[in-house]
Amino acid sequence: MSVDTKAQEKASRIGETRGARLRRVFSSRAASIVALVIAALWTIPTAGLFISSLRPEDDINASGWWMFFTNPGSATLETYNYVLYSNTQGGGLIRNLINTIVITIPGVVIPVVFAAMAAYALSWIDFKGRNFLYIAIFALQVVPLQMALIPLLSFFSQGLHIGGVTITPAWELEGVNTIVQVWIAHAIFGLPLAIFLLHNFMRELPGDVMEAARIDGATHSQIFRKVVLPLVTPAIASIAIFQFLWVWNDFLVGRTFGGGEATRPLTAVLGDMAGSWGNNWTRLPAAGFLAIIVPLLVFLLLQRYFVRGLLAGSVKG
Repeated sequence: MSVDTKAQEKASRIGETRGARLRRVFSSRAASIVALVIAALWTIPTAGLFISSLRPEDDINASGWWMFFTNPGSATLETYNYVLYSNTQGGGLIRNLINTIVITIPGVVIPVVFAAMAAYALSWIDFKGRNFLYIAIFALQVVPLQMALIPLLSFFSQGLHIGGVTITPAWELEGVNTIVQVWIAHAIFGLPLAIFLLHNFMRELPGDVMEAARIDGATHSQIFRKVVLPLVTPAIASIAIFQFLWVWNDFLVGRTFGGGEATRPLTAVLGDMAGSWGNNWTRLPAAGFLAIIVPLLVFLLLQRYFVRGLLAGSVKG
């Protein structure tokens, strides 16, 4: 009897889908223990940063953050008030926080929108050179971002000239207007990976659904908006979260293409706050926690869509 039961269990495991196998593995006790260990390792430094941001400057200089628990009544928001609103060195970060938000939202929306349209075209529109174009986009992922900084910066500042012919003039943007350059740079650097991932999701969609929509007279635009987008929403959400985290935490692109203080993101200020000799380092915990709290909240609020998007390609057998 037990032999038959074991045989049935083995047969059921063989017949289960890939998504079911993943859920079974990730819900096991060993996976739970590993997840708890990883969560603890990730949470302890973050908790230390937050606690340090609540301590007075003298306490930060005198002892480690764990000593806060010996005198929790000393907690204060003075450091946050200083780094956000003070006009002295190491303060006034509210401007840079707003700059980061203004940079991040278009820096996420633009590449995700264009990537969704491009992925649909590469997946379901038959045109000459489609495979070559897809391979070229895939190959762009191996090009280091740093290699494109100088050519792109030259394009913005000098325009594009071929054989003495001006294709595009110099952009001549100054001050706050240079934020457009940051948006375009983030879109360019984020598009290859977004197109590649969305293409993989869209190719898994049932062809019968597309064919039925075409028989009903739907255009490619209608199929994309009414059929494809609802089906790949989890994947789009996952890619949007990835892009959001990358743009929000970016230092190099914002520093390179921004127009100085008018568009300087929060990450650039954090790099300057410590200074060459460690000045204002006691302000860094509050400034650092301000930099991580927004992406942390975004991830926690949207983690359901993030996980669904990651597993969307695994629901089939």
